[in-house]
Amino acid sequence: MGTRRIVKYSAIASAVALGLSVVATTTVAAEHGPVAKIDVNNAKAEIGKRLFFDRRLSGDAGISCSDCHSPDHGFGSKEALSPGYPGNGHFRNAPSLVNTAHKKTWMHDGRLGTNLNDVTREMLTEDYIMNMDMRLMQERVKQDSEYLALYKAAGMNEPSNGSIRKLLPIFMKTLTTRNAPVDNGTMSDSAKRGGAIFDGKGGCNQCHTGALYSDGGRHNTGVPENLDIFLDPMNHQAYLAYGIGMGVENIFNTKRDIGAAVQTHEADGSDRGTFMTPQLRGLKYSAPYMHNGMMATLENVVDFYNQGGGADSNKSNLLQPLRLTSSEKSDLVAYLEALSGDALTGDEFVWSKSFPAEYEVIPNWRQVDNRTRAPIKSTH
Repeated sequence: MGTRRIVKYSAIASAVALGLSVVATTTVAAEHGPVAKIDVNNAKAEIGKRLFFDRRLSGDAGISCSDCHSPDHGFGSKEALSPGYPGNGHFRNAPSLVNTAHKKTWMHDGRLGTNLNDVTREMLTEDYIMNMDMRLMQERVKQDSEYLALYKAAGMNEPSNGSIRKLLPIFMKTLTTRNAPVDNGTMSDSAKRGGAIFDGKGGCNQCHTGALYSDGGRHNTGVPENLDIFLDPMNHQAYLAYGIGMGVENIFNTKRDIGAAVQTHEADGSDRGTFMTPQLRGLKYSAPYMHNGMMATLENVVDFYNQGGGADSNKSNLLQPLRLTSSEKSDLVAYLEALSGDALTGDEFVWSKSFPAEYEVIPNWRQVDNRTRAPIKSTH
């Protein structure tokens, strides 16, 4: 990518601008605190967990929720641009799902602000993500004896697409930050100094407020475009499908991710390149960062905001160079790492048992007849 004149760090919830380089003169009071644990029905959460890791919930049984939201990467994606449905790529980084049940809006562009059930439905049915027909999904789950047993143990009737959309969010409610140093009083001296910078000289808390460290607003911080979106046909076709569906004008000639402009469609384009402020919890696990995965480390992120963000005609006027020293930058990184709690990688959060293989994926599906698995003969 270096030959494409773009600063690309080695690769991808998460997210949009971390908003670290903001003017400190209008700093608001910090109101950070622990993330509340959500009580759930454990039997239903267990079903949701199995569904989350089950690739049969995608159209060709080739991709599961966990393939983009991996427990080993903070329930986000390790790739700069997340995997897409087989035959497609993707045009954004899959953000971490940790604490997602506490959010009020979802997606980097904030286009969903109803409930987690609706978010789940879009992820399952969107053609470039999981491409699932809800009726087919229901039948696949109903034909699995283990699901039937789990439903019975939870006091539920036979599986339905409606119950599946409810059970996945129940599992996601278990994904909350736990035992973070910032909450339990075990921060290092460096992290404590970084916290003072975060709420003081850095002014980071102008955008990163509350227990999730997010104001729920949208901002343009000048994050450079990931040109793989436009240079790779697989990623580009996913971007086009999304843009057409969202009514983006002149989408075929658009060579940037317009972000939250899909909500407003301002005629002057002043809203283009704005993205929702991400939560900062779990950053230690969810690299790479930004909505397009353009920054590989927290050090890269802090450097980016220390210089006042990137170059963009619509960049927020909150961003100015911070002029932090090397030690101050290190302290700020230590504080950001202290916002992460225990890794959610144990049996409570990961389904480790195998699944039936009756919907085996054909690896070279473009070259073989899906009925006989024999190579397709050329007609030329």
